[in-house]
Amino acid sequence: MGVTPDQRTRRRVLRTVGATVAIGGLGVGSSAAQNGQEGEDGQEGQNGDGVDSPYTATYRDTIGSVVLVTVSGPRGRGGLGSGFVIDDQHVVTNNHVVQSAAEGGVELQFSNEEWRTASIVGTDPYSDLAVLRVEELPDVASGLSIVDREPVIGQEVLVLGNPLGLDASISQGIVSGVDRVLPSPAGFSIPAAIQTDASVNPGNSGGPLVNLEGEVFGIVFAGADQTIGFAISPRLANRVIPALIEDGTYEHPFMGVAVQPVGPDIADTIGLEEATGVLVTEVVPNAPADGVLQPAVPTQPGSGDVIVAIDGEEIQNQSQLLSYLALETSPGDTIELTVVRDGERGSVEVMLETRPEPRLPRTPIPGTPGERPPTGP
Repeated sequence: MGVTPDQRTRRRVLRTVGATVAIGGLGVGSSAAQNGQEGEDGQEGQNGDGVDSPYTATYRDTIGSVVLVTVSGPRGRGGLGSGFVIDDQHVVTNNHVVQSAAEGGVELQFSNEEWRTASIVGTDPYSDLAVLRVEELPDVASGLSIVDREPVIGQEVLVLGNPLGLDASISQGIVSGVDRVLPSPAGFSIPAAIQTDASVNPGNSGGPLVNLEGEVFGIVFAGADQTIGFAISPRLANRVIPALIEDGTYEHPFMGVAVQPVGPDIADTIGLEEATGVLVTEVVPNAPADGVLQPAVPTQPGSGDVIVAIDGEEIQNQSQLLSYLALETSPGDTIELTVVRDGERGSVEVMLETRPEPRLPRTPIPGTPGERPPTGP
């Protein structure tokens, strides 16, 4: 497809913006490309020998729904990222991509070079998700479907977005792990994250992680380097996104504890046959768990409660605890915790509340996960 002078000008502008804005977390990108899409002459993109690969087919079927997100904020600050269309007027991206946007400061570019101004419908710093509204989508865009199941380790996946200031790109890999826990910009943790070895770079934030059928298996939000990336779980996304569209916010359940894994020493101290469960190390004052759970004394690790099950489901580590609370419970629910206290197994009930407003600065997620340790549920 030929490039008009106007398109060349826009691409030069975007390349300049991409080179000058501050790169925060993964919130940078560039304009969308036409490579692999149907051209003006009606011919579809093919690989070098004229035969479509499965990656080419998936790219061609989905890239029209993947957008460049450009953000302008106060005092000239801005950023770039990715997003994707989910229905006839809504686009999903990361909260950290749009959190600094001024009013009217979010614009989207589609793969056919058309631009749209977007409004922010809702944001959630805890899951790092945001929903945008576009009044009239280009014909090239259609909604991508977010599955309601977890991917399988080893499953082939693709990352679509705008990495390193380059036009809309595709990278290929597999699901390397599931149920990962990563820090969120709000100071809590994002549970049940999907790990992939598909290349993820600054600019991919907010873009989709898809299977070869073009179904969304996660929303990219972080990368440690070019060989490891992370995406928000589709099950978590399917809980948060409808609430953002309906109410503009999402209420996360809150128990009010900090925990750590139980190692062999603690297991021996409290009489557990196996090193399993999580030790309560802190209870937030006036939180639901206050007065119900006992935290460990710093000099006596075996003195606190060890949570070994929730509602009868075994909890082996912090990831399982966070995932259960995030995916299976809501504020107002009463959960039954099986705990080991002073060597004795028993049960207590906790009524969950709504997670409080973030008290930490809403900064982008670090490019390298682990720069800030995950906090408790």
